Amino acid sequence: MKKSLIIMAIGIKISLNEKLYLRDPQESSLGQRIIKHSILLIDEIGFESFNFKKLALQMESTEASVYRYFENKHMLLIYLVSWYWEWVSYLIDINTLNIESPQRKLKIIIKTIVFASKDNPSIEYVNESVLHRLIIAEGTKAYHTKAVDKDNTDGFFLNYKSLSSKVAKVISEVNSGFQYPNALASNLFEMANNHIYFAQHLPKLTDVKVEGDNFEEVEKMLEYFAFKLLGCEEE
Repeated sequence: MKKSLIIMAIGIKISLNEKLYLRDPQESSLGQRIIKHSILLIDEIGFESFNFKKLALQMESTEASVYRYFENKHMLLIYLVSWYWEWVSYLIDINTLNIESPQRKLKIIIKTIVFASKDNPSIEYVNESVLHRLIIAEGTKAYHTKAVDKDNTDGFFLNYKSLSSKVAKVISEVNSGFQYPNALASNLFEMANNHIYFAQHLPKLTDVKVEGDNFEEVEKMLEYFAFKLLGCEEE
C-alpha cells in the first residue's frame, strides 16, 4: 500500500492504495481518460445508473479496456473519492504553511474544505469542480456499504482518515481540553457536503443558502459550530 502526494514539475500526481486499481490510471493516457470521463458521467447520470459499458461509450473505447484498470465501479468510486480527499489534504498543507496560530489554521482549513474545488491545478484529466459536486452527491456511497469493514481493513479509506486526523490535531491545538476532536473533524467534512447538498436540493433541512458555487454561508456556519464548541473566538 502506498499513500503519498508528489509535487512534480509538470503538475501533481496523487498516489493511492494500490489495491484500488488493477493498473494505475494516472500512468497512461487511456487511464487518465477513464478518470476524466468517469467523473463527468457519474456527475451527469448518477452512480446508480453508471456502469463501465456507458463509460466506454462515452470514451469511445471498449468495456474491456476499463476493466483493465478497475475491477468494478465501486472500486472506481472509492478511487475518485480518495483522490479528492488527498487533494484537499494537499491544499490544507499548502494553505496553512507557516501559519502559527491554531485558530487561524482552523479557519483556513474550514475555508479549504468548502472551497477546495476552486483551487484547480494543472491536471487536465481531473475537473475538481465537477469532482467536488460528485463527492457531495455520491461520496458517502464509497463507505456506506455492507463491505465497509473489509474495505477499511484493506486500507481503502486511509486518505479520508488521515485527512480527518490532520484536522483533529489542529482542533486539539485550538483547545487541548476538547474531548471530541476526531468527531468534530469528521463532522466538518460531512456537514460541509451535506449542507451544500441540502441547500441545493432539500432546503428545509438547512438554514444556509447556496447560489452557484458561492458557499460562503456554509463556511460561516462551520466556523460558528467549530469555534462555539471549542469555546474560543476566531482570529
